[in-house]
Amino acid sequence: MEQPILTDKNQFPTEEIIYSHIGKPKILWQSLFDHIHTNHPDISEQWRYYNDGKSWLLKVTRKAKTIFWLSLIKATFRITFYFTDKAEEAINKSSISDELKKQFKEGKSYGKIRGLTITFKNKKDIEYAKALIVIKLSIK
Repeated sequence: MEQPILTDKNQFPTEEIIYSHIGKPKILWQSLFDHIHTNHPDISEQWRYYNDGKSWLLKVTRKAKTIFWLSLIKATFRITFYFTDKAEEAINKSSISDELKKQFKEGKSYGKIRGLTITFKNKKDIEYAKALIVIKLSIK
């Protein structure tokens, strides 16, 4: 996996800084967050610098529930969802790619959770993220 970009603890990730790093995928960023703000207005976002990974991450939450984590990497961004086994059936029935389903099924477990990461390259990735947000919000 590529290393995160935002490693300067003293440089808060403003929109200008974010867009300067991600370049063309800016349109995917805007599309993702326009969808979230329109369809899930109760979701909030918080940038924080994490010493363990030595980088800034965006934590996207609804109340106390973490929906996904976002990091910038060279020329794009990625988001990671963490799901318990309870989500496996919903993930398998979802419209996400077979590659993402395989990533979840065969992915490393962290206790009772497994990660699923989307690296944004094209418009399909937005649709996969939307589907996973719905799954994440539906799992108790």
